Amino acid sequence: MGLLARVRKEWFIIGIVLVIVSAKLQPSVGVKGGPLKPEITIAYAAVSLIFFNSGLSLRTEELTSALLHVRLHLFVQSFTLIFFPLAVWLLLRVLALTAIDHWLLQGLQTVSCMPPPVSSAVILTKAVGGNEAAAIFNSAFGSFLGIIVTPVLLLLFLGSSSSVPFSSIFSQLFMTVVVPLIVGQVCRGFLRECLERRKPPFGTISSVVLLMIIYTTFCDTFSNPHIELDPTSLLMVVLIIFSIQLSFMLLTFALSTRLGSRFSPADTVAIMFCSTHKSLTLGIPMLKIVFEGYEHLSLISVPLLIYHPAQILLGSLLVPTIRSWMSSRQKYSLLLK
Repeated sequence: MGLLARVRKEWFIIGIVLVIVSAKLQPSVGVKGGPLKPEITIAYAAVSLIFFNSGLSLRTEELTSALLHVRLHLFVQSFTLIFFPLAVWLLLRVLALTAIDHWLLQGLQTVSCMPPPVSSAVILTKAVGGNEAAAIFNSAFGSFLGIIVTPVLLLLFLGSSSSVPFSSIFSQLFMTVVVPLIVGQVCRGFLRECLERRKPPFGTISSVVLLMIIYTTFCDTFSNPHIELDPTSLLMVVLIIFSIQLSFMLLTFALSTRLGSRFSPADTVAIMFCSTHKSLTLGIPMLKIVFEGYEHLSLISVPLLIYHPAQILLGSLLVPTIRSWMSSRQKYSLLLK
């Protein structure tokens, strides 16, 4: 693959690095009260645009075929929104005894509270040949469920570190997340044929807006002289993230293939990716709302920024192995018949 093709493929990851470097070089541009006015343009306009875009792009009309697979959906949603945060919470009780930066550990807890992503789990499930309909359903349903559950989990495990009362947090979530998402879905109902024909770049639009949010978040950090990022802690967090992902993928594999589970190999693939992947697109805006004005917000956001490319990298590396396993299981099933 040529350099230009590689840049085009990985432009979002490169973009994250560039906006963080830009925020370090000129933090005054994106701070509160600065030229970008992030307290208005980011907190309201950008976040609303991301969720309107999500509502416009979610193909909920295609989910009816997967709707009746209740056991699979219950497994995925309970694993990602109940077991995952509780397991990480227990792990952090041990890691708190180490020298790893406290705010990075808090960031690991925020990762655990996030819903499944809208795209990466579906893309990897499709690449393997797994149950794509189930992956689409759980990604879409998890996104809707996460609007309510994720803020509650964040407040439960971390508490609100801003001076904003809970009622204001949820009213802002409603106005900037729920309303745009519903409006997007309504608009999709009227524009479905046009959208299917023209295929607007929904993912690219959300990613560009997300880069703006990441930029302003780090501008706040670099404008605060009291915040420093420990390189050793950062390296440890990267290793922990890969360990968590691999361990949980193995756990979901073991649970979904055990005797009596009644999940097909294609179901197992969807379960592995949907249960262990976390949404950056939904996560960063929610953190921005729940922890508005908090000086350590960017440090708390770092593990989520790492988790996103890590899950894509690890998933991509495992695609040939999982595809080979699924093919062998399907051949074995045919022989039994």
